[in-house]
Amino acid sequence: MHSGLKTLIGATVVTAGLWAIPAMAQDCTTKIGAVLPTSVDWGRPIAETAAFAVDLFNVAGGVKGCKVEMILRDTQTDPKVGVDAAKALVDLEKVPVLLGAVSSGVSMPILTSVTVPSKVMQMSCCSSSTAFTAVASEGKTDGLWFRTFATTRNQSAVAALLIKERGYKNVAIFYKNDDWGQDIGKLVKADLESMGVTVPASIAITDGQSSYRSEVTEALKSQPEAIYMALYPAEGALVTREWISLGGTQKMVVANSLKSDEYRDSVGLQYLGETVGHDSAQPRTDSARGFVELYKEQFNAEPSGPGLPNSFDAAMIAMLAMEAAPDASGPSIAASVAKVTDPAGEPIFPNAEGLKKAKELLGAGKTISYQGGTGPVKFDTNGDVSAPAVAWKFDESGTQEVQYFTLDEVDAFISSLEN
Repeated sequence: MHSGLKTLIGATVVTAGLWAIPAMAQDCTTKIGAVLPTSVDWGRPIAETAAFAVDLFNVAGGVKGCKVEMILRDTQTDPKVGVDAAKALVDLEKVPVLLGAVSSGVSMPILTSVTVPSKVMQMSCCSSSTAFTAVASEGKTDGLWFRTFATTRNQSAVAALLIKERGYKNVAIFYKNDDWGQDIGKLVKADLESMGVTVPASIAITDGQSSYRSEVTEALKSQPEAIYMALYPAEGALVTREWISLGGTQKMVVANSLKSDEYRDSVGLQYLGETVGHDSAQPRTDSARGFVELYKEQFNAEPSGPGLPNSFDAAMIAMLAMEAAPDASGPSIAASVAKVTDPAGEPIFPNAEGLKKAKELLGAGKTISYQGGTGPVKFDTNGDVSAPAVAWKFDESGTQEVQYFTLDEVDAFISSLEN
């Protein structure tokens, strides 16, 4: 675990009311909250990457000269736990910004019951449900919601594209029974059917069960040529083992949520040779390559897990917006996101030199164009972003990329599905 993260869990911090004091070499403290799943293997690196972004920002002088402390709480990927954690950060710690959560099923109740009512800005690295787009378009987020991860509309289209390229004509679907899983399961089914692919079964998987034999048996009745899975590692491994043990096909297309050593090791690499996964991707830009180099220097490893550049960018954009905001309130910080993601602004990469330059420009009332791990970030009116995509497969070291789709290619395929 990143050493900085250990000290952040449960940290006690000073209130952020010191922003009016001139910068004095970190003699004051401000804070942001984070609700991320540190109790699962794929969640810890996401939190560590956010903490790394905070470390870099502090090296560059912090927010308005005050040291930033990220107070981290574990969601356990559970909506109730996540809401309780968010309430503690907002009500007790008075954070004006909340990073998280991972999983749309956790982020949505936090948004509707905690951050919006409390006027706190929420910036998620890893929530993709189109339900957030709908809520934002109805004006129910008050402009406080942003995410650095592409929506399930992008993901479902790439899943359909991978299935089309492999020529599968009869595909059963297993999806997690939460906001994210229901959303992507519905979208993938619609996309496949629009291409003439038969979907004989689309089955919801509720986590926490000891067996999924009945669900797998139901899907096997139609003898599908392949399956698509939008599940998390624990239930995904159980479903896959049941599926294979009962004679199901090993031709599988899976969502980025299964891009996990836990899942690979639990199922067994020998059964995953025909599995292909999809994920949102970093663009092939200098800033994306720069993030990889920063990450490798810090962690001595490639940023291969899900959501890592997205987590880095979410934290960086939030802190830059805090730097640009005239006061420390959530609405003011949210309104300032546009100042740091302005396509017409000065391009800024978040290394030490870039952050110093960003502070100078923002202090002079100018705008910047943040360009980080996911490339030049630009939010639409609903707080959404688009992204390129990759196909990947499992190998002995984890996963490896097998195909890259540019943003234009993803958008063109979505248009072909909708026309």
